[in-house]
Amino acid sequence: MNHHTKLHLPPTLIAPETFVIHDHHGGDGGAPAVALNSMVIRAAEPVVIDTGMPENQDRYLEDVFSLVEPDDIRWIFISHDDVDHTGSLNALAQAAPNATVVVNWFMTERMGESLDVPFTRQRWVGDGEYIDVGDRRLHAVRPPVFDAPTTRGLFDPTTGVFWGSDSFATAMVAPTNTVYDVDDEMWVGAVSTFARYVSPWLELVDERKFVKTVDRVEALGATTLVGCHTPPVTGERVSRAFDLIRRAPWADVPPEPGQAVLEEILSQFMATIAG
Repeated sequence: MNHHTKLHLPPTLIAPETFVIHDHHGGDGGAPAVALNSMVIRAAEPVVIDTGMPENQDRYLEDVFSLVEPDDIRWIFISHDDVDHTGSLNALAQAAPNATVVVNWFMTERMGESLDVPFTRQRWVGDGEYIDVGDRRLHAVRPPVFDAPTTRGLFDPTTGVFWGSDSFATAMVAPTNTVYDVDDEMWVGAVSTFARYVSPWLELVDERKFVKTVDRVEALGATTLVGCHTPPVTGERVSRAFDLIRRAPWADVPPEPGQAVLEEILSQFMATIAG
């Protein structure tokens, strides 16, 4: 693996005993970066939330184990079964023998044999349920934007941190550990655009019903929003992030890159090879 060639951001403390594990894609050669984060909560029973991309496994495990000893990890919460959330799941479960993996029934069906964790080490937790981690309850709450039917976010009422999985995503000029390093205009456009890319079904929603799902999450009272594809969101941008999600189904967003963009990438690549 070549993770040492990539800019590395060390884990960021975002609340008491709560850390973001950073990874990203892009951010070099003028291309924007997209975060690929996960999280650790050092509760009485330590919790790891999502497990990153498989190609970043070595660095990911180094970062997690710099915060908590493998034998001390008691919970591995998987927000959904996409590869950028499950990349090191099997490796982490093997290294942390005392951990229970928090998934749900449909996740086990969708992952099949790629989920190498026995049922005896699983707990199935759905939207609206919780896990007791000794000194607090962490609440599984479906975020308003998602691309997999298995998705649940995770809210910690002790710290006010909400893990939104794929919600609140944004591009970044370069990897960063705070949303305030992302230009405001860029951020506003990116949150709407990523919401529509991640959840194309937003074009079909009933406004009244959809807004209720956003209100439900905002009513948790989160003071920090964290997700796989966003630096931590704090301060006045928290309420603005919810407002952007409410308006996302009707926002004017650019089309996804198509064949013309691919051909331009290939052209630049061939030019680089030709020297």
